[in-house]
Amino acid sequence: MRSEHKMPPKILLRFFQAYCHPRLHRHIEGDLIEVYNIRLKQSGKHVAAVKLLLDIIFLFRPGIIRPAEGYQNVNTYGMYKSYFKIGWRTLLHQKRYSIINISGLAIGMAAAILNGLWIWHELSYNKYFDNYKHVAQVTESGIDEERGGRWTGNTMTYPLGTELTTTYGQHFERVTRVSWGIDNILAAGETKLSAKGFYVDQSFPEVFSFRMIAGHRAALTNPTAVLISASLANALFAGEDPINKVITISNKMDVKVGGVFEDFPDNTKWTGTQFFLPWELFLADYRWIEERALTDWRNHFLQIYVELPKGASFDATANNIQRALQFAPEDAEQAKKSDQRLELYPMSRWHLYPTNVKQGQYEPIFMLKLVGAVGVFILLLACINFVNLSTARSEKRAKEVGIRKTIGSMRTQLIQQFFSESLLLVFFAFVMALILATLCLPYFNLIAAKNIQIPWTKLWFWFGGISFVLITGLLAGSWPAMYLSSFNPVRALKGSFKLGRFHAVPRRVLVVFQFSISVILVIGTMIVYQQIQFVKDRPVGYEREGLIMIRKKSADFNNNYDVLRNELKNTGAVLEISESMGSMTEVASGNNGWDWKGHDPAVDKSFATLPVSHMHGQTVGWQFLQGRDFDIAAASDSSAIVINESALALMKLTHPLGEPVTWTWRRDGRVMNYKIIGVVRDMVMASPYAPAEPTIFYVKGFNGNPNWINLRVNPQVSMSEALPKIEAVFKKIIPSAPFEYTFADTEYAMKFGKEERIGNLAGIFAGIAIAISCLGLLGLASFVAEQRTKEIGIRKVLGASVIHVWQLLSTEFLWVVLGACLIGSPLAYYLLSAWLQKFTYHAEISWWTFVFTTAAMVAVTLITVSHQSIRTALMNPVKSLKSE
Repeated sequence: MRSEHKMPPKILLRFFQAYCHPRLHRHIEGDLIEVYNIRLKQSGKHVAAVKLLLDIIFLFRPGIIRPAEGYQNVNTYGMYKSYFKIGWRTLLHQKRYSIINISGLAIGMAAAILNGLWIWHELSYNKYFDNYKHVAQVTESGIDEERGGRWTGNTMTYPLGTELTTTYGQHFERVTRVSWGIDNILAAGETKLSAKGFYVDQSFPEVFSFRMIAGHRAALTNPTAVLISASLANALFAGEDPINKVITISNKMDVKVGGVFEDFPDNTKWTGTQFFLPWELFLADYRWIEERALTDWRNHFLQIYVELPKGASFDATANNIQRALQFAPEDAEQAKKSDQRLELYPMSRWHLYPTNVKQGQYEPIFMLKLVGAVGVFILLLACINFVNLSTARSEKRAKEVGIRKTIGSMRTQLIQQFFSESLLLVFFAFVMALILATLCLPYFNLIAAKNIQIPWTKLWFWFGGISFVLITGLLAGSWPAMYLSSFNPVRALKGSFKLGRFHAVPRRVLVVFQFSISVILVIGTMIVYQQIQFVKDRPVGYEREGLIMIRKKSADFNNNYDVLRNELKNTGAVLEISESMGSMTEVASGNNGWDWKGHDPAVDKSFATLPVSHMHGQTVGWQFLQGRDFDIAAASDSSAIVINESALALMKLTHPLGEPVTWTWRRDGRVMNYKIIGVVRDMVMASPYAPAEPTIFYVKGFNGNPNWINLRVNPQVSMSEALPKIEAVFKKIIPSAPFEYTFADTEYAMKFGKEERIGNLAGIFAGIAIAISCLGLLGLASFVAEQRTKEIGIRKVLGASVIHVWQLLSTEFLWVVLGACLIGSPLAYYLLSAWLQKFTYHAEISWWTFVFTTAAMVAVTLITVSHQSIRTALMNPVKSLKSE
């Protein structure tokens, strides 16, 4: 009857036979095959196989599992003590092998520990806040007609905040609004310093569960209060009680300290924020909000956060508040067409999946996956070393296994012994790995731009460490244990035990895998650096060197610009000075409403619109294609604009100079008339990996006040000589603000921080991978040389030279590494090509990258194995041919 049945996959039946009690095996197996055939007819082959696997797994339980061979209810302490004692003696007896194995595992485990700490740090973002699971940011999304998918915006209009608070307040525990970040000068007595802060609603401290050191969260109900961080309180008041002390902000308003909160950790949304001011001061400080923005559904400038009641769903709540989103009449049709809607973006996604990722930037989840994958591969390489070296020395332990089996050892006992040895070795490697991780952590933090600490006092860390040792021990020791315990005792003791023709194939495959990973990491590191250098060499459109940028953090800047300009030029250290809205490394403002000859009125394209002062082009070093800079002596330049190449391409103007351009101000319908006086090269102001935005520069005045001062330092004066002169002028004219500046080239270089971190980490991990692979290669080379000692002795007696012997021992490993290069190079090309396509400006992958990597791998291989090969080749053949 059984012959009529179709047999299930053999691997599943073998797994069942391996654990099932012999007395039950035939009966249960027959039932399983019968049920499999019924399912085969009903659901098909794949479903039947999956259900059979589940049945076999569920049958793995007491009463069905075969008993341990020779099992007796005795105290096994002595047996396990013996296992570990034998393992310890084996480590001491084979010192070279033990050092290579423990070192490789320790390096791999240290890398995995650091990677694990980094991943834990990333996953714990914002969990500092008690309401982590219930807080979301209100965002707006719509169909992106240009790039596909949906765009997401996180700046909201003022009336939306009002609507959510009043009409839809029943859906939330709390609603809070937050201004844009402010960087102001705070003064308490003679102490003045710069600090970052926000204007917020009074419910903000409750939503984000401030941990108060002094005062209380409700202090912001007082419109003249301020909440400050513990570090700011210490800096301003030097250990005195700060409550009710007066702080002057930007030399224009006085506030009293209502509370001191614990500094936010560096893995939170508000890290680095040192003070929070009440919303009423925001309205008082920026009068235009009450004048024009309270009912303006087009002006997006604030952020809104909500706290949901426990048990409420973000998606369901978002659906309930859709009618809160309204549009100006002229935007209603487009909003409907692009399906604009409100969304609630949970706090749990803010860090790993941010909404404001631009071209050339990475979601942190990408780095999380990258670092996690690299950590797993590094650990896997170290485990491969252990497997390779253990199985390579199997012939040496064949007689030991034969003797043990002859005197009564069961296979399960041998497996336990070999697992004990591997766990002992992994334990020593883990201790060394902890030491290495502790020593390397400061450098790792420096490269990764983190402040990670090893949580020695946390129970979960030690539980994870023990689990890590066990998993690594099982992963590294399973194959050697199964392999060594399977030897035939009779053949092993007769001396006729042979490993077979293909016994070395698995080891070679694992070495190929090791070096393939190393090749991918090396090529990846090189291409990341090539991409960074390619973009760094991209023309930026202005002169970065010798350009100093100073943020206007005090009200005293507003009426003293002309005096400041004249005084600075009189020092001889400054050639020119200008003002701008935003620094030269950012696009601070954008607006619609522009019109020109030939423009389709149905297309309302947004331009980066940046107000500047006269002589700005000369100060920053604009590169003019046509026309001229804003001239302080030309009164008509107050209605002039300068555009960049991208704006010219968008406008499609053949002869742009003198062409009229109008700007309709969306708030009140006012129309401003301009004429183009110049066209400049595109400047890299935002992401250096993305195309330049169409940009229009106009003389400061309407819409936006310049908040930065730019200084062109005289190239004939050294920077060390110029800075004291500049500082003296600022202290004289703006005494209320400390002299704080940044260099344009330094600020620009910071744009490459993430990519450089990826490159540095890839380079370090590539080095670790190569080091681990070479340790394994060294161990295998030692074993092969030892195994072929007599063969080499005979060859030398017959006239073989040292070079010939060296070639004989090195060629095998050389071919293995070349095979790894052939496998790793195409994979690296595929992965890196996909990565480069994310950038508009990207380097081309050069053939020499692969040639250089292959040559480097070959050189490393030859250096690694040559020491042992030459040492063996120089041995006296009389010694090597001696009988045991």
